[in-house]
This record gives sequence, structure tokens and C-alpha cells, in this order.
Amino acid sequence: MDAPLDDHNVERFCDLLDEMTRLTDTRFVIITHNPISMARMNRLFGVTMAERGVSQLVSVDLETAERIREAV
Repeated sequence: MDAPLDDHNVERFCDLLDEMTRLTDTRFVIITHNPISMARMNRLFGVTMAERGVSQLVSVDLETAERIREAV
């Protein structure tokens, strides 16, 4: 959804998602490569290939990661 948007409109899009989540208690799945959008999400999922032909699902809870970073 955010691929054709400039940075300002990506922020507006993320603000809209935040507001809809807060008002409706809805969860959204956003597929993006945009670093601004990724930084605004609660959790990131990705697929990595540590070795040729072997894919692995990676999940990062950004809120927990931030708390761990602040504790160090």
C-alpha cells in the first residue's frame, strides 16, 4: 500500500492505521519494504535464507526489543 507514497504520506498512512487500530481494536497485516512503515509496526515477520535452499521465518516483537535495548 505504501510503495507509491512519499515519506510524508507514509507517515500519514501509518497514523491512519494507528488510529483505526486504536478505535476498532483491529489488527492489520502490512506487506512493505519501507523502513518508515516497518519502524511504526509492533511486530515484523520476514523470511531469510541462512543457507542455500533453506528458508527460515523470522519474527521480531519491536516493543520487546526496545525494552531489552533500553535495559542494557
